[in-house]
Amino acid sequence: MRKQFVFGVVAAISVALLPAVSAQSASADTNWATCTDIASCGGMGALVKAAQAEGSLNITTVLRNWADYGDAIDSYQAAFGIHINDDNPDGGSSYEIKSIQTAPAPSQPDVVDIGASHIQQAMTGSTTGGSLFAPYKVVTWNDIPSLWKDSAGYWFGNYSGQIVIGYDAKLKVHPTKIKDFTNPAFKKVVGIAGDPTGAQEALISVMAATVANGGTFNNVQKGFDFYHGLKKSGNLSGATADSTHIATGNPKLWLDYSFNALGTEQLGAQIGKTINYVKPSDAAVMGTPYIFGINATAPHPAAARLWVEFLMSENKGHLAKDLAGDEASMVTAGTLDGGKLFNSLMGGQNIFQLGGAVPINIAAMKAKKLLVPSPTTIFQSNPAADKLTLQQPTVAQQATATALLTKLWPTL
Repeated sequence: MRKQFVFGVVAAISVALLPAVSAQSASADTNWATCTDIASCGGMGALVKAAQAEGSLNITTVLRNWADYGDAIDSYQAAFGIHINDDNPDGGSSYEIKSIQTAPAPSQPDVVDIGASHIQQAMTGSTTGGSLFAPYKVVTWNDIPSLWKDSAGYWFGNYSGQIVIGYDAKLKVHPTKIKDFTNPAFKKVVGIAGDPTGAQEALISVMAATVANGGTFNNVQKGFDFYHGLKKSGNLSGATADSTHIATGNPKLWLDYSFNALGTEQLGAQIGKTINYVKPSDAAVMGTPYIFGINATAPHPAAARLWVEFLMSENKGHLAKDLAGDEASMVTAGTLDGGKLFNSLMGGQNIFQLGGAVPINIAAMKAKKLLVPSPTTIFQSNPAADKLTLQQPTVAQQATATALLTKLWPTL
């Protein structure tokens, strides 16, 4: 489950133009639905033109404040003139997969951004038991750690974040650890971001609660018991920790990804509410990277490939606010090369960085000196939390956790 808040990064950043990917020309009959890499399909200029001809991109469960997706959406639309349709921003990974399986063909998402625990479901979810995704390797493929990409290109990681505590500053007691959620002062104010069997953020939250209560990623029983205890004591509000409920005042205490802190704090200020974030001192848990997959039956296959190329690119360059405003029409008219325009934009990996996420290509970007500075996130001071070593569950551990919670969560 994802929380929807408006987030805009204000930063002046210089442009670094990179060489075009390929000078080839795409043939008129290029089938973008089967294109597995840009070089063999005519290059970036050809991809931009093909995506512009399609005119639209369908995405789902994407929030503007989530890892600064707002800047990514605005930049893509402004630069290329391609309209983005965002279905159900507050949905979860299971919803994304189900949308590919059941939505009418024109309404299906072109690209999904799912939790790692849902990879296997996506790779066997077609009517024939095969992958829902089409194989495609982005230009920055070699910079993606091998652990977080399918060797054939069916899926690849994009960004990650740490589990932190978010809370309404008006609470009389300010939490510093996850176990503080059991304090009687928090009656009816604790929320969780959905059902952990279908929403990745909720799953990682249960795993963090497990660690906080002395358990390990191998068995999340203690995490379930923690939330069960919160419900039994009356601390669990019953309200999902999503955009609508947080904005209207309940829940007032929840676990969140660190890359949502800036946007949530900004929204709070806009509506006269002070929302604080703190890293818990009893669990330092990094979520596994979120995963991109291109729908094998994407209604806009070229726009889909341009979207993932954009979000996996590493350039230092322009955001939407920096553009002159006529770039898309110039590409259409043939007076501006689409590849040069692409390389003048702020790459999606750096946009994730600006949003407080950890881009999957961070090691390679540091080595190439392409990483922009991270934002100054206002976390409340908690020195004890800074001494902890970050832990990250494996995909196998998440699968085991999901299997257990599938049995337990309905009994919460």
